[in-house]
Amino acid sequence: MTSIKSTRIESIDILRGLVMVIMALDHVRDYTYTGYMFDDPTNLETTTPFLFFTRWITHFCAPVFVFLAGTSAFLYGCKKKSKNELAIFLFSRGLWLVFIELTVVNFSWTFDIGLNVHIFQVIWAIGICMTLLAALIYLPKKLLLALGLIIVFGHNLLDGMTQQGTEPLSLL
Repeated sequence: MTSIKSTRIESIDILRGLVMVIMALDHVRDYTYTGYMFDDPTNLETTTPFLFFTRWITHFCAPVFVFLAGTSAFLYGCKKKSKNELAIFLFSRGLWLVFIELTVVNFSWTFDIGLNVHIFQVIWAIGICMTLLAALIYLPKKLLLALGLIIVFGHNLLDGMTQQGTEPLSLL
């Protein structure tokens, strides 16, 4: 009997699976915990240690999902022959994720058959980032490094800014 060797990296799959289990735990809590609409599970005055921990740990899930999406995009790009192939893959996969978020995921959360309510969550964010990454792969690596460092170390500089009004210019 011959065994087939997988080219997948097992540690990435294990981490992705662990994060999905943690998120499932949090989503089940949303539907089964009777006080979820009125109590904050991270409020130390009204919560239990177990409830606090299960909600607190999920704050790491979205960043891990985004990190793994970027890691997977990089590894997938290493196998591709050209940047054009990778860009097409990233752009189409990103659009697919946005579509799934706005249809299947939104329906799963709201049970609104007309899809009148749009909830933008992690899958949508990953999809948008993948479509942007389809263009960013053409930039020089030094420029990408500089942009990444500016985003990571400079994002809190915008904390004090607030939006004044609802006009398009006020959004800027």
